[in-house]
Amino acid sequence: MPNKLAVVIPCYKVTDHILSVIAKIGNEVHSIYVVDDKCPDNSGNLVQAECQDPRVKVLRHEVNQGVGGAVMSGYIAAMEDGADIIIKIDGDGQMDPSLISRFTTPIIESWADYTKGNRFYNLTHIRRMPGIRLFGNAALSLLAKLSTGYWNLFDPTNGYTAINARLIRHLQLDKISKRYFFETDMLFRLNILKAVVVDVPMDAHYGEEKSNLKISKILGEFMSKHIRNFSKRIFYNYFLRDMSAASFELVFGIFLLLFSITYGSVEWIHSIRTGHSAPLGSIMLAVVPFLTGLQFTIAFINHDVASVPNRPISRLLAVPQEN
Repeated sequence: MPNKLAVVIPCYKVTDHILSVIAKIGNEVHSIYVVDDKCPDNSGNLVQAECQDPRVKVLRHEVNQGVGGAVMSGYIAAMEDGADIIIKIDGDGQMDPSLISRFTTPIIESWADYTKGNRFYNLTHIRRMPGIRLFGNAALSLLAKLSTGYWNLFDPTNGYTAINARLIRHLQLDKISKRYFFETDMLFRLNILKAVVVDVPMDAHYGEEKSNLKISKILGEFMSKHIRNFSKRIFYNYFLRDMSAASFELVFGIFLLLFSITYGSVEWIHSIRTGHSAPLGSIMLAVVPFLTGLQFTIAFINHDVASVPNRPISRLLAVPQEN
């Protein structure tokens, strides 16, 4: 039996593009869920009045929930209708619907649980990306590698994604960030499940559309959430769920680095106050633990990089039985 594909399109101030986006979605897609996230331009009314595609269903939020909240509403509706794979694309025309098969093939062929776009794969296309977005995505990608554990991925904020519907039932949707941190938080949750995530090369189209994202407003929030997710991931994967040599490398590495920095700082301050150079023994007592702790920490990072999930988990997840 062929896989039942569904597309979710969160809508907020996209009335200039949404109809053309829907028109480009191919016949391989069984259903389309347009989620009007309390759009001030009434995107849902526009689609309902102007779109004749029978696959389209309009969902409405009484209160704006952000892109994550809109996507999750679409996920739930698609699952209830029996979708096997759910694709999420934006309604602003930046994502090409003709690429849907490129995103779903790894999931259909069971070598990925989740796919996401990567606008950095083709270096010639990078020149088309506005400089501020290029720098921002590069910085966010580095932070996302640390917090999500997917060291093999880039462009973490890319919203062109596809997911095996079986995973959604295990993701605790109520705990996933509903606004601009949604894509990165999804990756963190997927890593906890040990899901295989694959980057899909794509090109983005930048026109006259305006971004609703204000960097100054979300910078602090992003940093705090990255730190939170990094801490949780390390605790879950290396101490709660499993313990390995890497767990001890991290503990010893942090302990030795803290000891070295603390002891070295105390000796340095003491030598400044007394005007006497620190004895060689004291210097060695600060330097040797630092170098050893650094080696332990690097060994842990190497283990973490090598631990990126590589066996799809979807096939092992039970399909919930109907009551």
